[in-house]
Amino acid sequence: MTQSHPRISKAVIPAAGLGTRFLPATKATPKEMLPVVDKPAIQYVVEEAVSAGLDDVLMITGRNKRPLEDHFDRNYELESALEKKGDAERLAKVQESSDLATMHYVRQGDPRGLGHAVLCAAPHVGDEPFAVLLGDDLIDPRDPLLKRMVEVQEQRGGSVIALMEVAPEQIHLYGCAAVEATEDGDVVKVTGMVEKPDPADAPSNYAIIGRYVLDPHVFDILRKTEPGRGGEIQLTDALQQLAADEKVGGPVHGVVFKGRRYDTGDRGDYLRAIVRLACEREDLGPDFRTWLRSYVAEEM
Repeated sequence: MTQSHPRISKAVIPAAGLGTRFLPATKATPKEMLPVVDKPAIQYVVEEAVSAGLDDVLMITGRNKRPLEDHFDRNYELESALEKKGDAERLAKVQESSDLATMHYVRQGDPRGLGHAVLCAAPHVGDEPFAVLLGDDLIDPRDPLLKRMVEVQEQRGGSVIALMEVAPEQIHLYGCAAVEATEDGDVVKVTGMVEKPDPADAPSNYAIIGRYVLDPHVFDILRKTEPGRGGEIQLTDALQQLAADEKVGGPVHGVVFKGRRYDTGDRGDYLRAIVRLACEREDLGPDFRTWLRSYVAEEM
């Protein structure tokens, strides 16, 4: 029998990375602000958190990330200009980002990995379970992954990670989980994790993707976690300790995701995400799909 656990209300979004894969575009513009059609990638992530009921959002930022704060703040000059022009549609779009959630910001002064970024959230989160959303992973709003993860955590306690099956030859690009089945078809118990293993050493082809719901005991482990792969403090290493000893912070479960995910951290997937989302827009899709079919036919 499942039991009820404390309601989750806080989301943490690490956004201190340098975005080196998108240079030179990210030399002066945060990678999270790169547009996916007509919204910056980071806004999709905040909208996902809010849709899952998490309207208290802490963003972990770094130097040169001020545009993130500006985007979720009011722009009175722009709003006034749009109001005077009677442009209610664009005014609503501008105000939407500043009304989404209660936003907080803290700087990760020394970028020492995802585990360190999550640890920066400890004073804000306190003793409550919380969600972590990585900005490179966009989850289609029609596939409510985070909402399901929150539901599983509230029922089972501990921590919950998002998993997706990938081709065995791709597993070295991800953290990887060893799992056992549960009575729920989309939920597995995680018994172990390893960061970016060689395919021959991987315990499964279940890749860890960028959504986590974490027990606050993870902070105690992260404070003692030594730098791992890449010389960084790895969140996967801390989660491995939680999975190995349920007495520390409860079990670790995984929600197996089979929906639509867009990896905007990869240039090719970033372009594919724009094309897919543009094709599905009611205002852009019909004309764009017609042009795309014509373009592909000509090129082929």
